[in-house]
Order: sequence, then C-alpha cells, then structure tokens
Amino acid sequence: MYMSEWMSKINACSDFIKERVSIEPQLGIILGTGLGRLIEEIKISEEISYEDLPHFPVSTVEGHSGRLIFGHIGKMPVIVMQGRFHYYEGYSMKQVTFPVRVMKTLGIEQLIVSNVSGSTNASINKGDLVVISDHINLQPENPLRGQNLDEMGPRFPDLFEVYSPRLRKRALEIAASADYTAHEGVYCSIQGPNLETKAEYKWLHTIGADCVGMSTVPEVLVAVHCGLEIFGISVITDKGIPVEELEPVTLEEVIAVAMEAEPKMTAVIRQLIDHIPIG
Repeated sequence: MYMSEWMSKINACSDFIKERVSIEPQLGIILGTGLGRLIEEIKISEEISYEDLPHFPVSTVEGHSGRLIFGHIGKMPVIVMQGRFHYYEGYSMKQVTFPVRVMKTLGIEQLIVSNVSGSTNASINKGDLVVISDHINLQPENPLRGQNLDEMGPRFPDLFEVYSPRLRKRALEIAASADYTAHEGVYCSIQGPNLETKAEYKWLHTIGADCVGMSTVPEVLVAVHCGLEIFGISVITDKGIPVEELEPVTLEEVIAVAMEAEPKMTAVIRQLIDHIPIG
C-alpha cells in the first residue's frame, strides 16, 4: 500500500473520531493484557468500539476489550486504548501501529504504554513493576519500513533516548513513596505468540534484557517517529531467570498476576499524569 493511502486511512479514522468526540486529547494511553482498571480513573465523555472505527484493527486477544475511551484523568484530556494489537495476530506492523498515528493526528503530545512481561533478570520477580528505560527490538518487521510518512516524521528517527527521563524519574519516586517494588529496566520485544524456551531466556538475559514481551516496541517506534514523549511501564507476570525457577505458564495465570499487580501500576500512572503539564 502506498504511503499516501495509509495517510488517507489515518485521516479518515481521525476525522470520524473528531465528529463524535467532544475533547481534544493531549495524552494517549495503551493498556496491555489484564491492565484495564485505569478506566475507573477516567471521567468518560465518549467511547467507541474498535469495530466501529474505519480502517481500525480489532483485537483478538483475551484480556483486551477493544475500545477507544475519551475523557479526563484529573484535568488531563486523554484517549485510552483498552486493548492493543500484536504482530502475532496476523496484522502487519503498520496495522499494529495505526492507532498511534491516529492518536497523533488527534493531537496527543505524550504516550503512556503499559504491558505485561516475563522477567529475564533474577532480581525482578512476579508482581514487580518495571519502568522501561530502553528496549531491544527482536520483532521481525519494523513499522517504519517502506516509504516514509513525511507528514508525520523523519526518514531516520533517532532512538538515543526513547523513554522520557523526567517521567521515568518521577514514576520511580511515586512507586518508592508507596513502597511498591519497581525497577528501571530494558524491555525486549519478540514476535510470539509462544513463550520462550529455557535457552532463549538465558540468551535474552545475556544480551541485556530485563524483561520480555510481545508488544510495545512497534507502537513506541511510531511514537518516536511522530515526536511524542513516551513513558513505558511493565507488570511482571512470570519469571524466566534463573531457569531453575522456570515454570509452565498459562494465559489465565498471566492475567491473574496482572490483575493482582494492576492497582500498583494504575496508582503510579494516575499520579504521574498529575505531573504532566497541560497545554
């Protein structure tokens, strides 16, 4: 598909939303598997199902509701994705990251991305939070591949400091003041949908990953391209290092751990938003 066609689809979806939504969001939030309770913090003005949005993908993963929610968290006007998309679902990376492009055209300046992941660091345990400081991209396709969308960003975006230092610092302070176990770490994104072998967990640890998951980096790459300020946070739901502690994992167990730890993540994000200037 030509880039002009993608831009046309992005604008069509954005225009559809603008006709139905009363706010102009400044902050975009992507909620991962089992991490939907932040919705309770929103004074909702409108919500739209993904299936009703032109050219929008539809989530196929359990634990992803599939709604765009508009409203305010405190005084901050927000747009929240309750459910995201993954390459392993069969979508192209341009489809996976389409919502970020749409959110940018709606006016967002910051993006908060959450996920669940497995620990590849012996000192990071189930239920801990990881504030993402950097990432390793092992996805098989890059959403920026192909002709550049010049309207949205440069051909060769720089990844020197992807995740906002000021937001990371503040989030860790918030977690510490609440006595939550939170780490700063490197997130590795892989294709999935299978989990990793023992040998793969060892290798991921060796190359410098602190946790591993199947999302986030594609959206973040597009967010960087769009010039957004980015904050990423992960809830650890299982542990791969040391491999002697590795246990079989089911999606139900992942969701259960995520839901138990979710109030901590929600509290950090909620307070962090209060420290983002509006305007």
